[in-house]
Amino acid sequence: MAKVEREVTIVNKLGLHARAATKLAVLASEFEADITLIQGEKKASAASVLGLLMLETGQGKSIRLIAEGPDAEPAMDAICALINARFDEAS
Repeated sequence: MAKVEREVTIVNKLGLHARAATKLAVLASEFEADITLIQGEKKASAASVLGLLMLETGQGKSIRLIAEGPDAEPAMDAICALINARFDEAS
């Protein structure tokens, strides 16, 4: 089973708030992969909006992403692209 790890920095002004977390969870559920976000001592499934909100990730924070499964690589690319595009928000 494929396993991919990357570190990415949250760049949008509001961080991983409700709308951004929802976008991330919807995107993660499109892939056949288990995706975990880790920030410090906290970790959450990318498919769980509540879990993502519990990370309390803000602008400038680095998070580690781990994807495991048949779609690990494309899932990781898509999620990193979404984060780097500021969740398609204006700022």
